Amino acid sequence: MSWRASTLFAAGALAGCMASGPPAPAQAPPLTPPAAGISSAPGAGLLGTPLVLDRTDLRLGTTVQLAHIPSVSQLHDLTLILGLAHIVVTFAEWPKDFAALQALNQTPEGVDVIALLPGYPPSQAAADAWNYVNAALRIVIVVQGPPSSSGVISDLNAMRHLERVIAQMDEPSRSGFERLQRPLSFRKILE
Repeated sequence: MSWRASTLFAAGALAGCMASGPPAPAQAPPLTPPAAGISSAPGAGLLGTPLVLDRTDLRLGTTVQLAHIPSVSQLHDLTLILGLAHIVVTFAEWPKDFAALQALNQTPEGVDVIALLPGYPPSQAAADAWNYVNAALRIVIVVQGPPSSSGVISDLNAMRHLERVIAQMDEPSRSGFERLQRPLSFRKILE
């Protein structure tokens, strides 16, 4: 009886495997249009969706990437994600004032926020707004070439959470960045 049951099971398994056919070949995922309002802003394509790698961070953690400032309730919901370590927020444009950034003060303990901003701050107030955020914050600014005035460099130097400025230029040059007191990197995109 057991021999008969085993034979019947093996025949059913073999028939099931044969019916499924060969596996489908790998395909690229379909291209989806960008979220509304993201691609139309100047500099939005400049940042893209980055992958943040930090060789000094050896913990096992999860990075959440957003294209908007999370609300307080979203920040609370993010605490349910196993091993939450980083929240990366890619901005299409600079927030105008601290009111837009206030929710970041509710960032969970032990989680850092990495803000990626396109271009130079539109005003001194926009740069100063980041100084009022009381969270583990790291700001990276991606710009197109040197600033138009030395006042912009002064605004950047006054940002306490500014970690790095990345200048996207065809010919890397420190000209115009001499007074910058933060690390400066250069990026060139080849198409």
